[in-house]
Amino acid sequence: MSEQKEGGFLARFASPIIVLATIIWGSSFVVMKNSVDVLPTFWLLAIRFSFAALVLALVFWKRWKVLDKHYLIGGTVMGLCLFVAYAFQTFGLARTTPGKNAFLTAVYCVIVPFLYWIIARRRPDRFNVIAALLCIAGIGLVSITGEDAAAFNWGDVLTLVGGFFFAAHIVAVDKYAEGRDIFILTALQFASFAVFSWIGVLITRPPLAEGVFTGELVFGLAYLVIFASCGALLFQNIGQKYTAPATAAVLLSLEAPFGVVFSILWADEKPTALMFLGFALIFVAVVCSETKFSFLRKKQ
Repeated sequence: MSEQKEGGFLARFASPIIVLATIIWGSSFVVMKNSVDVLPTFWLLAIRFSFAALVLALVFWKRWKVLDKHYLIGGTVMGLCLFVAYAFQTFGLARTTPGKNAFLTAVYCVIVPFLYWIIARRRPDRFNVIAALLCIAGIGLVSITGEDAAAFNWGDVLTLVGGFFFAAHIVAVDKYAEGRDIFILTALQFASFAVFSWIGVLITRPPLAEGVFTGELVFGLAYLVIFASCGALLFQNIGQKYTAPATAAVLLSLEAPFGVVFSILWADEKPTALMFLGFALIFVAVVCSETKFSFLRKKQ
């Protein structure tokens, strides 16, 4: 398939591919929760992205002739942002529930305009400010609920930090993907992510329990490598390249409700009325920030 035809094909199916990515991510929160309970965070991330990089490198080996220093810089920056985001998200997941982790991660969609303001000097409008206020209110309802409403969950805080770096990753993809092969760039992103993860393993030296690699854990890791990494993250990068930013951001935010659905179905998530209200406010904040409710205004 020629480069022009490939671009047209990917552009045509970019939106459905993004939705598929959010479904995969929604289910992966439960898998990640089960895996992180038995495998130290840096070990989990190092194994997951080492194999993900290897798979993409082998599948797209014919494309490596385009490799240059700009690909290496872009892949490293994207990998670093994603590594920090996943590290905080995964540490947060070990201290909170999969559903809350999924929704709090979704705030990256609201953070993106403010990062663009800092980097590109493009000031956010009133819709971005309203979205930020709605998001803060939603986060409060999601984070401070349950029997002890005064308790503050540090897992939620770590997840929010991860959400910030997911926003930084989106900015990095927009910057480096233009005019470059997204498949090679994604493979380099995974490779640099794996390197940072192994550095984390060497620094922290977390012990591995004897017999930790059970059949269930290996299956979970395989799912994370093939579907949540090689599939969903590649789909995200393709979607950002071939879909309008506002559309892509709204579609990516569907990861959060899918995360809650799978968490209720497969995990021990016990949602409350306040949590659902918080989830709704966060989702409205995302839609407000990225669409400015243009679909509610009459076309002239």
